[in-house]
Amino acid sequence: MLRSIEYTELQKHRKDQANVRAVTKVTHMEELLTDSRPDEREQMEIFLSAVLGHLTTRSINFFIGKRPQPPALDVENRLQRVLVRAQVIIEEAMVRQITNQAMVQQLDMLRDTMYRGCYLLDTFRFQSHKEDAKDQTVSHPSLLSKVNYVKDFCFPSGEGTQILEEMLDVLESLRSIILDANEMVMFLTSYTRMYREPYSMHLLLGNCMFGRQMEAQHVTNFLLHTRPGAADEGLEVLPIVGPFRVGKSTLVVHVCNDRRVRDYFSEIVFLSDHDFRDEKLTAFREACVMKYQNCDSNKDGRVLVVLELAGDFSEGDWKRLYSASKRYLPSGSKIIITSRSHSIKKLGTTRAISLKFLSREEYWYYFKTLAFGSVDPKTYPRLTLLAMEIARAMKRSFIGANITACALRENFNIRFWLKVQALLRGIIQKNVSRFGEHPFNLLVQNRPAPLGRMTTPSEDLVLCSQYQCSSQEEVPEIKMQDVMYGSVKPHGKFEVLAWKSPVPPYYSYVFTCEIQELKSTGAKRKRSTITIDGVTYC
Repeated sequence: MLRSIEYTELQKHRKDQANVRAVTKVTHMEELLTDSRPDEREQMEIFLSAVLGHLTTRSINFFIGKRPQPPALDVENRLQRVLVRAQVIIEEAMVRQITNQAMVQQLDMLRDTMYRGCYLLDTFRFQSHKEDAKDQTVSHPSLLSKVNYVKDFCFPSGEGTQILEEMLDVLESLRSIILDANEMVMFLTSYTRMYREPYSMHLLLGNCMFGRQMEAQHVTNFLLHTRPGAADEGLEVLPIVGPFRVGKSTLVVHVCNDRRVRDYFSEIVFLSDHDFRDEKLTAFREACVMKYQNCDSNKDGRVLVVLELAGDFSEGDWKRLYSASKRYLPSGSKIIITSRSHSIKKLGTTRAISLKFLSREEYWYYFKTLAFGSVDPKTYPRLTLLAMEIARAMKRSFIGANITACALRENFNIRFWLKVQALLRGIIQKNVSRFGEHPFNLLVQNRPAPLGRMTTPSEDLVLCSQYQCSSQEEVPEIKMQDVMYGSVKPHGKFEVLAWKSPVPPYYSYVFTCEIQELKSTGAKRKRSTITIDGVTYC
């Protein structure tokens, strides 16, 4: 430490000496300049100007380098204020039916940056509680006054610098986007409001589709507008591809429920891959002939066909369906195909829409909103830290988020949240040890996945299969969160309601489960490891 101070003083002394020499040199030049001849004087003026410019640049760089960076608390407060402004704009836009494509793109940029800012701010704000999240019960919001989690907080040097730099970057981006969005905010009030009453954000998420506004506007534009020359080519086809449970059907039904789409098409027909059988195609063809052979080519005859493919498709079946649709459906009719297979992209007459799971920042915003409801997460900083770690274990699953967030929202006790975290980590470790994969990957592959129960660790809760059913079908009364995190104790094989979607098409997701007694074995299993969102499980 002493050597470091001496070295710093030496460097300062050397820099002061250099500045004195430079000033002495300039003074000497000025004296020479007064005694020199005109031509020499002009050369000396040029040289003196260059030296002064160099000294000015060095002085400016010196003062800039000495300027203190904004303190962490200042960056946090400024980012918080800008995020509130961004959230006001986003929430106002979410309840309005925006049709302008440029406005939707601008809102999408603002939304993505806001999600990133919220994630960074929460990571920064609650990092200090990583070592303190022990067995403590959070019983009153006054906990916040007992923990000064920012002023006495210090990151490790590398991590702290990186997060602060990212926060400053997001801060500047948000300011720029909001400044450019002034005109857009003025125009927002001209669009129809879908919900008249003010909602808390967790209730608003239950009444609208989260994170798909850009894609929804793309589908709407495809349905309501016809490409030049498309009438001569035949029916227009829009493919929508994406992995299992990413929200393809939800996106399509959301658009189909738009009043403009319902007014534009006289009928919307939903088909599945089971309807590709010959008898189904024949019935579809006959229905088309009976309904539309006498229709005029106007808006009253347009038909929208939505084809949902669960597996691979047969090109021969597709050609027969497309031929029947092209021949018998009125002019202006359109087709939307949804599938997990990217091979359907070649069937489209326009660019396909590819859906992906939410980003890490989007998913955290979604999960935090569901878990805390109308409660301010800043009131419970330690619970927020736990929520971040629990969200990472969900692997961005909508169903998993709703099952777990519902259980957390009903019990604001840090002991309970710690048990949920421990249970989820144990489930992941168990699946990695046995199968080398995250349990969510097993569910996507329609393979059984061992889960677990909080109240009886000696039993295995195995998820055998899953299916979805429409809003008209009956569903089990037992809920998945009550079995995993609650006191419900079923036996043998049974069905549970995993999640009932609050948005169209209002699907209910049902799990078939089985309770199995754990068998103790003396043989040691070979350990395998897997890293998920930066966390290694073994």
